[in-house]
Amino acid sequence: MSKFLLAGLGNPGSEYTHTRHNAGFDVVNAFVNKHGGSFTTERLAEVAEVNFKGKKIICIKPTTYMNLSGKAFKYWMDKEKIPLENTLTVVDDLALPIDKLRIRAAGSDAGHNGLRDIQAVLGTDAYPKLRFGIGNNFPKGMQVEFVLGKWFPEDRELIQKKIAQTVEVIEGVFSMGLTRAMNEYNKQSFGK
Repeated sequence: MSKFLLAGLGNPGSEYTHTRHNAGFDVVNAFVNKHGGSFTTERLAEVAEVNFKGKKIICIKPTTYMNLSGKAFKYWMDKEKIPLENTLTVVDDLALPIDKLRIRAAGSDAGHNGLRDIQAVLGTDAYPKLRFGIGNNFPKGMQVEFVLGKWFPEDRELIQKKIAQTVEVIEGVFSMGLTRAMNEYNKQSFGK
């Protein structure tokens, strides 16, 4: 049975629950819930194991805080002997509109602290990422407050739909492969 690592990035702690920066946690929670898994607190992460179409998916939510995500990512990748190309990291992205997702096989951290740390720990940016657009609807100088803030009430319904659709996109990545999934999903709108 082939193994995959699904890493959702976010910050631990109730004050960060359902914030834009924790979109990765929310998506991985939804994936695990849909497939009947449950999380346990393990070393450096909350971990769940899910079987999907003959594949074993190790799902992690690092408990290290966003800017130290690489430590948990590498630990679980090594512990479970998962090749880098069999990983998928779900992360919030304010450069993307709220109705967009972007799947990439490689690419820069684009200023995201969680991706920057993973890249530093791995020594490469060539690992698969799913960027969850959170938009950039904030006044100048308020980026941190926006990213760490909760969704606007008018966006919550769209976000709930988008999270469910993102779970289907992840299933697509694991069943059809990264290249086909990129062609299939990168141009679509989500949450509608």
